[in-house]
Amino acid sequence: MKDGIHPNYRDVCFVDLSNGFQFVTRSCAPTKEKITLEDGRELPLFKLETTSETHPFYTGQQKSVDNLGGRVEKFRNKFKVGIKR
Repeated sequence: MKDGIHPNYRDVCFVDLSNGFQFVTRSCAPTKEKITLEDGRELPLFKLETTSETHPFYTGQQKSVDNLGGRVEKFRNKFKVGIKR
């Protein structure tokens, strides 16, 4: 393999900024900060706005558009939108 053409693939600690959830995985994500974990390892730190711990889809808090008071049916009836049979 040629030197200098491959990305820096290493262990990276990802942190969810909304609740502090941390997980370590291998990544090429560019980082400027480092974090020291409880086990003493110092890893690059990548901050995230949301993860599976806080995203509404994964936490079960997401609401379906079809269940919001019949809005979809009202729209379809008003504009006669739908599947033609």
